[in-house]
Amino acid sequence: MTDRITVLIADDQAMVRAGFAALLDAQDGIRVVGQARDGVEAERLARELRPDVILMDVRMPERDGIEATRRILQPERPLPHVPRIVMLTTFDIDEYVYDALRAGASGFLLKDALPEELTQAVRVVAAGEALLAPSVTRRFIERFAAQPAAPRRAELRLNALTDREREVLVLVGRGLANGEIARELFIGEQTVKTHVSKLLQKLDARDRVQLVITAYDAGLVQPG
Repeated sequence: MTDRITVLIADDQAMVRAGFAALLDAQDGIRVVGQARDGVEAERLARELRPDVILMDVRMPERDGIEATRRILQPERPLPHVPRIVMLTTFDIDEYVYDALRAGASGFLLKDALPEELTQAVRVVAAGEALLAPSVTRRFIERFAAQPAAPRRAELRLNALTDREREVLVLVGRGLANGEIARELFIGEQTVKTHVSKLLQKLDARDRVQLVITAYDAGLVQPG
């Protein structure tokens, strides 16, 4: 029997927590280990329960989901087990989701998502992928481009990349999915996946979202 993906649900609405928990617990290979009513409780349970994935509501009392995400993923006292965090939002990428992605979240999910989309989201981020469709990534890029220029520290980290890896990074930064990158570069999709894996390792990036940020920080991708 394989290990189950453990999930913590953080939302201030009890009905939402209960509904998500019932749905996920019914899935093979997934187990809900805790529920939090606010960001403070989410941070405490993240440390105590060590879940693989946290479904984190953006707006919560006491401490919102963004600050809770930042504290969990960028703590003064590092967690022994770092979870993947998916932000839950009512809106299609509102202003708060951008900040959450910069804080280290692996993506976002609309609260009215279909049951199979919720289950797939948990499996995707648990596997180390980012939960951002290409169209969402493009909007995220536009939002990122509107922010003040970040320090170009990322330029120094690109020296270890091959020319092909740089090409793949640029296309990831433009919001292309693996299949689109494969067609653009006339290579196999599995080859693209291999390049993305190497990029994550070489750039010490948590997921695809951080690769997009790195591409912009390094000046490989320009607004527009």
